[in-house]
Amino acid sequence: MHDHAPGIRGASNRRLLAISLAITTVVMVVQVAGAALSGSLALLADAAHMFTDAAALVIALVASTLAARPANDRRTFGYRRAEVFGALVNGVILIALSAWVAVEAILRLIEPGDTEIVGGLMLAVAVAGLVANAVSMWLLSSAQRRSINVRGAYLEVLGDLLGSAAVIVAAIVILLTGWAPADAVASLLIAAMIVPRAVGLLREVGSVLWESTPDGMHVQEIRDHILGTPGVVGVHDVHVWQLTRGAPVFSAHVVVDEECLRSEGSGRVLSSLQGCLSDHFDVAHSTFQLEPAGHVEHDDARHA
Repeated sequence: MHDHAPGIRGASNRRLLAISLAITTVVMVVQVAGAALSGSLALLADAAHMFTDAAALVIALVASTLAARPANDRRTFGYRRAEVFGALVNGVILIALSAWVAVEAILRLIEPGDTEIVGGLMLAVAVAGLVANAVSMWLLSSAQRRSINVRGAYLEVLGDLLGSAAVIVAAIVILLTGWAPADAVASLLIAAMIVPRAVGLLREVGSVLWESTPDGMHVQEIRDHILGTPGVVGVHDVHVWQLTRGAPVFSAHVVVDEECLRSEGSGRVLSSLQGCLSDHFDVAHSTFQLEPAGHVEHDDARHA
């Protein structure tokens, strides 16, 4: 017996991702031109990050479209895991980007060269990037709480906003003091800001793919709630996992007093159990196997 989750909020997510992609692409082109004219490695690194932002948003957009496809006999949960794989690709891109930026910055610190950095232009372009990223973050802030795929794109934009802030500081230092290495230092800071977010995203992806219990949910607490349902005398084979961020799934075998089954009926017991999961733990998709007291389970598999 099932209580199916509502359809994924794909249409809204795709619209927000498309708007963010348009903003990111325009700013990326401006930053590339600005980096070429100003000679700033930090601005070029920020432009490269913008490029990965655009790639991440494209990936997120495609994944969101796939995730909206309905379930079928082969993929009974539908394509919601496409969001997770999109987030996985985003995390790998972030790691690769941070490594490239760090290497380029270290090389410039070791061999500064004679490239003149135009601080004024660098500052103007970085401010434009900061504003654009702030707008994109605002657009994605609500959806990223519900979708791991959108969260991957959100973290990309957040990293680039912080990168733009670092470029602004470096540009101000260059304008006020003429200290050109500030540009390379800002590039290293951008790389350092990217890594923790990428690792956190990949850790969350791993948790979903391992079908671990979602953060904030405790099996024993859920078991206690189920045991508090009138007529329930036992619960076993408990499983809690998530298809993607914000889509937890639950299943369990529930032992019910035979007298309760006769008087209340299985339908009322199931409604009580599903209401418990939905109200207390925000689980929209739950599956229960009701068993009369004394039923013997012939299953050697290991369960919670």
